[in-house]
Amino acid sequence: MDTTAPHFSVIIANFNYGRFVGRAIESALDLDWPHIEVIVVDDGSSDESRPVIEGFGTRIKAIFQPNSGQRAANNAGFAASHGDIVVFLDADDILDPHFARAVASVWRKGVSKVQVQMQRVDAQERSLGSILPALAQAPAPDEVRRWSVEMTEYPTPPGSGNAYARDFLELFFPIGPEHDSSTDSTCLALAPLLGDVVTVLQPLVLYRQHGENDSNLFASPGRFGREVARAMSRQRSAESICDALGTPPPDKARLRSSRHLLQLRVASLRMDPSGHPLPEDNRRVALIDALHSVTRRGFDPLSKRLVVALWSIATLTAPRPLANRLVRWRFRAAP
Repeated sequence: MDTTAPHFSVIIANFNYGRFVGRAIESALDLDWPHIEVIVVDDGSSDESRPVIEGFGTRIKAIFQPNSGQRAANNAGFAASHGDIVVFLDADDILDPHFARAVASVWRKGVSKVQVQMQRVDAQERSLGSILPALAQAPAPDEVRRWSVEMTEYPTPPGSGNAYARDFLELFFPIGPEHDSSTDSTCLALAPLLGDVVTVLQPLVLYRQHGENDSNLFASPGRFGREVARAMSRQRSAESICDALGTPPPDKARLRSSRHLLQLRVASLRMDPSGHPLPEDNRRVALIDALHSVTRRGFDPLSKRLVVALWSIATLTAPRPLANRLVRWRFRAAP
């Protein structure tokens, strides 16, 4: 056994995903790599999760705690882990057996995270035909850093598609209540600012879509506003942590440069205007940002920049019923 190879910790925070969590655990245990530890933190589930988790016996480290939220569950998992590389695997997602080997093949000193692509699948693991992020070529770490600094965003998969350096996470873990409730929010925002982000263009995680996902923006009217609030929280986290570490913090003005956030702002302003969390924001401000978004190059081609601008302008100016239909069309279509 190669004792010099990096050790992986796969941390699975679970809450009432008893029907999925066993498959997630199996996928972590089946990774084609010699040094893997699997830590499952059950966050006060009331379904069949506990017997499913306990069924894996000593092959995993199981932690059962009262319901405290994802951030607290991942804090507990990280505190119990020892790996050089840490993966926060959502309890309804699935790792490809070659995930760890692909990550290790590009790992080097100075990397904050390696990200892979994710294949969208349904509850039965049938392909939904799209990959996240949809990239033709892997961006260089310097490009990712520039996009993050200038626009708050860069092409990244959701949580399970990321493998983080332990020394990067130790800079800000445990994540306190002043940060977003989603662990991914803080980690994804800080990764390009505190290290290199390396991209592997292979779909090595199954991203399960089943209607109960936290990412389902139509589960309640305020979900779009919640995502805007999370972007603001990510900005505050980046500012405070960078300041504490002596690293130049990102300018908060960059929030208005983000095309993805623009679309969430537009949706929030039309779907739930009374709950919109950005005080200085309104339809006129968003309209100005939509017009300017075409000339902000970033990582999107001109065709996509035009589509985003036209959709934003149409949604901001349309009568409410048509605006609602435009929002549903945009956020139910594949990105």
